[in-house]
Amino acid sequence: MTRLSLFKNELEKEAVATRNMLAAVPNDKFDWKPHPKSMSIRQLTNHIADLPAWPLFIINSDELDFSKMEYKPKEAGDRDDLLAIFESNLVDGINVLSNAKEASLDEPWTLRNGDKIYSTEPRADVIRMSISQLIHHRAQLGVFLRLLDIPIPGSYGPSADESFD
Repeated sequence: MTRLSLFKNELEKEAVATRNMLAAVPNDKFDWKPHPKSMSIRQLTNHIADLPAWPLFIINSDELDFSKMEYKPKEAGDRDDLLAIFESNLVDGINVLSNAKEASLDEPWTLRNGDKIYSTEPRADVIRMSISQLIHHRAQLGVFLRLLDIPIPGSYGPSADESFD
């Protein structure tokens, strides 16, 4: 099995739990945040919905330079928009992972802001990090929902809000 197929399979598997978590967000809570330094649920869920498309620009570019482009993911107005953006980005991410060349994963990819370089890593490492980001922020959303007393769907089995039968 190639690294690309492993990434594709992992993204597809993580999409199930992510989709369920995004679907649990009530429309009236999009502007809530647990702390002034935290993202709002809107900001967090828009970021989560955007992450499945990251393999697209990781494979198709050599870098992301914030000084040359303003990174602005699509912004959802409600849960239905959010899920539609997530699904569209998931298709883009899976398609690029299905059609990329395995050798491209060893090429460097840089995250920077002008002269300030945050990282230069092989594309494979950056794709791995983007999938890890999806998992990390999904868990963060779970904490936000728990603080609002909203039932949380399980990720790798039932949550405390679901039956263990």
